[in-house]
Amino acid sequence: MYRIGQGIDFHKLVEGREFWLGGILIPHTKGALGHSDADVLLHAICDAMLGAISLGDIGMHFPDTDNAYKGIDSKVLLKKCSELIQSKGYKIVNIDSTILLQAPKIRKYVDEMRLVIADLLLVSPFDVSIKATTTEHLSFIGREEGIVATANILLQKMHTT
Repeated sequence: MYRIGQGIDFHKLVEGREFWLGGILIPHTKGALGHSDADVLLHAICDAMLGAISLGDIGMHFPDTDNAYKGIDSKVLLKKCSELIQSKGYKIVNIDSTILLQAPKIRKYVDEMRLVIADLLLVSPFDVSIKATTTEHLSFIGREEGIVATANILLQKMHTT
């Protein structure tokens, strides 16, 4: 049995914050504002995983009203979501994601992001796709006021004997 999940996350970009994306720190003049490290890509993947097996969303499991998650590394959240889907008998087949941002250009960081995510989720980097696009200076993304990430995931029920 297969299950498909879709996730999306938005964060405001502000000066004075570190810019975490795909589990790595990227040099930039702005960073995403959020209760955690605000890694939109990892949050979108978490939501895709949780949604695929009807377990709600990242805010339900790790609410921004809980100080236990204040400033938390999103890699920890991703790992916990992975453990949740495994506990329900599912494994990841593949992930396809898109990041929407005007700057910085992230092409040179994509392979490292894929490796970090694959390592955390115990899959091959081949199973993790990360694409990026600008909005050609349109909207809050084009004005460099925010960032968005989307993720789709395919899960497969693990066979038990």
